Amino acid sequence: MNKWFLLLKRLSLGLLLAYSQSATAAELPAPLTEDHYRSTNLAEAKLGQLLFWDPILSGNQNISCASCHHPRFGTSDGLSLGIGEGGIGLGPTRSIEEHNIPEQRIPRNSPALFNLGAKEFAVLFHDGRIEADPTRSSGLRTPLEEDMMVGFANALSAQTMFPVLSSDEMAGHYSENEVSRAVRQGRITGPNGAWDIIAKRVAGIEEYRSQFRRVYPEIEAGREVAFTDISNAIAAFIGFEWRSDDSPFDRYLRGVDVIEAEALAGMELFYGEARCSECHSGAFQTDHGFHAMGVPQIGPGKAARFEKHAKDVGRMRVTGVEADAYAFRTPSLRNVTETAPYGHSGAYQSLSGFVEAHTTPSQTFESYARDMAVLPKLSGASDWRALDDLPEKIAISLAAKPAPHVELSEAEIGQIIAFLNSLLDPVAVNGRLGTPATVPSGLPLEN
Repeated sequence: MNKWFLLLKRLSLGLLLAYSQSATAAELPAPLTEDHYRSTNLAEAKLGQLLFWDPILSGNQNISCASCHHPRFGTSDGLSLGIGEGGIGLGPTRSIEEHNIPEQRIPRNSPALFNLGAKEFAVLFHDGRIEADPTRSSGLRTPLEEDMMVGFANALSAQTMFPVLSSDEMAGHYSENEVSRAVRQGRITGPNGAWDIIAKRVAGIEEYRSQFRRVYPEIEAGREVAFTDISNAIAAFIGFEWRSDDSPFDRYLRGVDVIEAEALAGMELFYGEARCSECHSGAFQTDHGFHAMGVPQIGPGKAARFEKHAKDVGRMRVTGVEADAYAFRTPSLRNVTETAPYGHSGAYQSLSGFVEAHTTPSQTFESYARDMAVLPKLSGASDWRALDDLPEKIAISLAAKPAPHVELSEAEIGQIIAFLNSLLDPVAVNGRLGTPATVPSGLPLEN
């Protein structure tokens, strides 16, 4: 009896898969495999885990990578725009130290870290200012140009180490510690540069030194711990900890499971008439390209210290090409239901609200309400300057591309959300190594 029941169940599953795939098979990506990912050295990942959680990398030794990329908030921070230096606590309850008030919010939403260990993630940050480039001696194109250090294993390794240079994020306010002073003076690479100062801090702790010797043979042979060793270990951890390839959608693509009817209808919309997959394409639902979608700009904008505007022109800041104005990198949608708020500025705390606005970018400013953002109170913050600037709103609207411009009903938006739920991988969301009990510096963890 059980034998016949199992046979019938397998036949039924096969029929369901064949039927459900028939309408969209030509559009669906191929299943993820080991070939999509870089290999992982587990010892290196475990070392990176400690460094990721250790506040020792920040100027004032009070902020870690996890402060803004916490597993509790889908490897983001639960805020539209984060508070780095001067903040206390995590997520929407993060508050301000009265004796250390931040100069401003972090200008862009904290991006999620899922699948960044995959080989195809070679362009990072919302504006793509970190990019693999084999024509350069460092193998990377970064804001440091030819001054970029050699030794970063990949673009992810380089990306992890730019927040330590930002006064808003991890370095601290100008002149209040040796790292922020070095940044202020333009000393980033080389002896006594900001990165070298941090590397010497870490190498000064025996537990770290012994782990680096075990992981990297050159250090065991006598080489000093370099800043790139720190970043390479953190990149290995991120790639291992938040690899995400076992969601219901992944199992569906492999032909071993079905997804429920609402999600199936959403998948057909996503890869069909809703045209989401025109940008959210491929195995990770991203084309790694840059698109102007009319997302409202909130917060301080992305400006140099001497500039007075609150604009964020996105990719144009990197390329200098006017056609790139207000274009931002297409994010992967893996575990997207866990990574609110949404958009480069975190303007939307609701995923359904973001999907609705995303399909009709020309109408964004008509429907946007300021309570859609998640912004802890910060005295003196000018969060709405760009929204109050009519010429700026017009510029953002005009830059928004006409596609996809698809009208969706409330029911259809619900179906797309159901499909996005099928991209949730609990193993990745929970993490594989988790939070360490302590870190070698002995500094307190934010968990």
